[in-house]
Amino acid sequence: MKYVSVDQVEPGDVLARSIYTSEGLTLLHANVQLTVGMINKLRRFGVTMLSIKDPFLDEVKEEEVVTEATRRNAIRNLSAAIQCVQSGKNMDTRGLHKSVTNIIDETLRNRRVLLNLGEIRTTDNAMYIHALNVCMMATVMGVGLGYNTAQLKDLAMGALLHDIGKLLVDKEAPSSKEISMETHHTWLGFHLLRKKHEMSIVSAHIPLQHHEWVDGSGVPRGIAGDEIHDFAKIVSICNYYDNLISPLCEGEETLPPYEACEKIMGLADKRFDHKMVIHFLRSIALYPTGSSLRLSTGEIGVVIDQNRGLPSRPVVRVIRREKQASRHMEEGHEICDIDLGEETTVFISGVME
Repeated sequence: MKYVSVDQVEPGDVLARSIYTSEGLTLLHANVQLTVGMINKLRRFGVTMLSIKDPFLDEVKEEEVVTEATRRNAIRNLSAAIQCVQSGKNMDTRGLHKSVTNIIDETLRNRRVLLNLGEIRTTDNAMYIHALNVCMMATVMGVGLGYNTAQLKDLAMGALLHDIGKLLVDKEAPSSKEISMETHHTWLGFHLLRKKHEMSIVSAHIPLQHHEWVDGSGVPRGIAGDEIHDFAKIVSICNYYDNLISPLCEGEETLPPYEACEKIMGLADKRFDHKMVIHFLRSIALYPTGSSLRLSTGEIGVVIDQNRGLPSRPVVRVIRREKQASRHMEEGHEICDIDLGEETTVFISGVME
């Protein structure tokens, strides 16, 4: 599998990962052979990146922290909860609690796997994918920090619903500058969740505090340092990162994961807690599986595996046309897998767009 721009996809390419609607229904199944009509339809749906099968990568199995079925069910349950809020009905959180439990269980089982955020986004599902990604990243960080199951549930639920207050913001307000802090989406989310007896007050504080910065310059209250709950500090980083790699607002620059991580490192002890930044960087794949890299050797390869202790040094598969020292031959090409954790003289010189 390789992760490429929709503009690089050609008719006949085979989809490697299914694409879902905001209700968790399948828009296109994995293994379907793409046609011109399908590719144009995906563009109309706002798809910018796709996971495509590659014959040189067929035997490479991507390890997943959370299974496709669990991710799809989480999107479906989140969609149902959001529809309740939008229609003014009481939000049923039973499905969300079940999804959060499954995410935690799978994360605990796969704690040695680095998280790859390769879900395909459309205009329709982007908000749901964002909420799910923040939840998964926060859960992985929580496991790494040694939180118990009860703490992980509070963290994951608050992370999944961190932006729930945006559904209650008055869309008729003339501008965001005229919205008071009392009606900021962080407060609205907090008040919505704190009234639900099945929701922990700790979970409710995550929507409230996820825009607070450790230097006191955040909103809505301008609290700083230890005044901010650790769970909110975690979600603050995860939310910022996902917005950098897949902006929800049209026109904002999309950054590759390694550049997004550089920005987060630059904001340690300003926006973000330094300790939490370190744990975040240990949890995320800087070069996700399927991404194409240029190496210092001049060769171009695809990331096929991750090194848990060295997220900036993945395993890269290079396809060589001329015979060199190699491990495997296929159809006149030579396949060479380079583990950058071991090949210390080879470096990543760029990421292919």
